[in-house]
Amino acid sequence: MDIRKKVVSKARQNARQSVPYICMANKSGTANLPLHYGKVPAWLHQRMALLGEAICEAVVVSEGRSGFLSRLSDPFWFQSFGAVLGMDWHSSGITTSVMGALKKGLQQKQDELGIYVCGGRGKHSLKTPEELIRLSDRLSLDGKALVRASKLTAKVDNTAVQDGYSLYLHSFVVTADGEWVVVQQGMNDIEKQARRYHWHSTGVQSFVEEPHGAIIGPNKGNIVNLTDKRSRDARNAAVNIIKEKPSTITDEVKHILSARHLQMPHHHEVRPTDVFLKRLHAVLTLAQESQTANFEGLLLTQGLGPRTMQAMALVAEVAYGAPSRFEDPARFAFAHGGKDGHPHPVPLRVYDATIQNLKNALSKSKVGHTEKLKAFKRLDTQIRLLEKTATGPSFQAIIDNEWKQSSAYGGMTILGKTSDGVEPKIRGKKATSKKQLSLFI
Repeated sequence: MDIRKKVVSKARQNARQSVPYICMANKSGTANLPLHYGKVPAWLHQRMALLGEAICEAVVVSEGRSGFLSRLSDPFWFQSFGAVLGMDWHSSGITTSVMGALKKGLQQKQDELGIYVCGGRGKHSLKTPEELIRLSDRLSLDGKALVRASKLTAKVDNTAVQDGYSLYLHSFVVTADGEWVVVQQGMNDIEKQARRYHWHSTGVQSFVEEPHGAIIGPNKGNIVNLTDKRSRDARNAAVNIIKEKPSTITDEVKHILSARHLQMPHHHEVRPTDVFLKRLHAVLTLAQESQTANFEGLLLTQGLGPRTMQAMALVAEVAYGAPSRFEDPARFAFAHGGKDGHPHPVPLRVYDATIQNLKNALSKSKVGHTEKLKAFKRLDTQIRLLEKTATGPSFQAIIDNEWKQSSAYGGMTILGKTSDGVEPKIRGKKATSKKQLSLFI
């Protein structure tokens, strides 16, 4: 069995299905994800931390701290962020790995950027109040209010509405100005499914007492809803909260319509329907040297060839792209692949070059040399311009080419290097069935 088939087979062992969602009116968004198991390899986690910190800094330089928090609270951007970091493009593991990498990556730069990540998975989530109090004392923030927000967002998603999902991750991201975002995830052990919840302080009007505009999803039996006004006594006994006046029905409808929800598909491989091919063709076109003549500041960087330019262009889009650009998160996996080989192995040499180039641009901008950072930012604009005319190979041909060149780029998967047998035996032959073909896409 060649390595490509082995990687896909291993990844499929961890794949699970996802289900419809509950949308909370005061949330900024939700996401349903197949529940996957396994651990992120150290070689990938270290790079995720470095690139995650660099992208965070790039966004802060361009849009400020609030701009980064706004992006972090968007489930579509978050999924695209995780994909461009080389994590599985649609699994539940993207939440824990991204927040863990971001917390690690920002440790040395949190005071400089004014962005702090508290909490985390399992026992680390229980330390969130303690971390927030220490941080608030140091930054002169209202620690009690932040702790209250942390507890209430967790109570609403985990206790006030008992929908079968128990929280196992609670990450609280706060700025030096006191603005915050909560990213937390629950697990349904029986159904083998995960659900991610996003909260942003700028959109929270009521934590409790009928905060829902609606509960959407198939009838799975009785649901305990302690936010119902008829459950007031039980609610007061369960959580220590201050009752706030509920919004009108009109306001709740507006909230429910504005909340963004990401529903990831059941399948684990990246399929043509998961990607806007026109946008991917624009990235590939930009990566050719003839199309990058206007980016001298980037091209003169040692080691920045067409493949690294492809990755840099997708990273630039994550850092600077408009919200409408993230409706197909799978496309961003074509920057640095995925540890499970979907859509292709992680090209370590390209990944390292992306980190180094972005960090160099950020470093130079601090001393007044902003040319490289401006050129990096222009990549996002150039992609949108090229979409009007860009054409290219088929979706399968793009994936096949990435696998073909994988060993040259230092390709890695959960099974190790791709130097041995990266070429699938099926290449060049007609698949006998959709099942057979699915093993290689």
